[in-house]
Amino acid sequence: MTTDASGHNTSAQGASARSAPGTAPNGLPSVLVPNMPDTPDALRPFGELVRDTGARRLWTGQSLKVETHQAFAHLAGAGLRVPVGTSVTLMPLRHPYDAALQARSLALTTGHTVVAGYGVGAPAFVRSLNGRPYASPRTMAADYLRTVRSLLDGEIVDHAGDYHALRGRLIPMEHPGVEVGAGVLRPNMARTVGGVADVAITWMTPPGYVAETLLPALEEGAEDRDARCRVATVVHVAVERAGRDPYVLAYTAASGHLTADHYTDMLRRAGVPAEPSDPRAGAVSLVDSGTFVFGSADHIAARLDEYRDAGVDEVILNCAGVLFTEGREAAFRDAREIIEAVRRRRSG
Repeated sequence: MTTDASGHNTSAQGASARSAPGTAPNGLPSVLVPNMPDTPDALRPFGELVRDTGARRLWTGQSLKVETHQAFAHLAGAGLRVPVGTSVTLMPLRHPYDAALQARSLALTTGHTVVAGYGVGAPAFVRSLNGRPYASPRTMAADYLRTVRSLLDGEIVDHAGDYHALRGRLIPMEHPGVEVGAGVLRPNMARTVGGVADVAITWMTPPGYVAETLLPALEEGAEDRDARCRVATVVHVAVERAGRDPYVLAYTAASGHLTADHYTDMLRRAGVPAEPSDPRAGAVSLVDSGTFVFGSADHIAARLDEYRDAGVDEVILNCAGVLFTEGREAAFRDAREIIEAVRRRRSG
């Protein structure tokens, strides 16, 4: 007899939880919600944007206001069932069993494939929840991701590690596919993620850095696997219009990341000068290096091709600079024009 983690008999409940692959990607970028939803309907306009433009997926990160999974489920319940992804939710907030259950529930609720992306979280955040930071964030991430993937594959997990323990499985159900992802900025984490995950989710990583640093590390980590980890990259974008200052937009969009040691270290490795003590200078570097992509919609579409040429499978548009300075409609106008420009390039 087989039991799930709650002790229920599951021996006659079905086959593996891994379902058939989802619809093939259409070559269009995805869209990021860059702020935490603060009402149940906050994601609705973004869902409509994805539905109406044919964008590949709607992404958002960990919300500490309206919780991310519940916000997506509310969107689906309101009739806007679009593919979704998390970039990223934080591992310290939930046991891997609950993480797998939430991800599968989103796939069932939306009727589409889901990318369930996870991050270890900042040491201070981990300490605030657990009393101490993780001794080895990479070990924690590997164990967590491996357990979530195994549960979603319908496997029985018997694990007792330093960071979580589990003996059980999910009750088997057929569902749209779930890809397990993780945030990746630097080679060591790339090696770890390449060995256990389906998607490496990167932020502000220039295309050359992805091709020359992250992809080789992902491949090294995957040497003992049949599967390979694809890359989804969040890219800051803004269409050039009268009165817009790209340096102001870049600072507004990325100042939080530009004061973080791990982001600025990644940028310096990529040849983009950045120091956490001077985020304004970092914003200038983002624009001058083309990491913050500013120009006509056609120029931005051409720049996004460089990411694909570098091995990025999915580009995620982040219009935060415009959203936070000019409002949602201005940001949506940019997103629509960029998606249409990409469509023209793909069809031409």
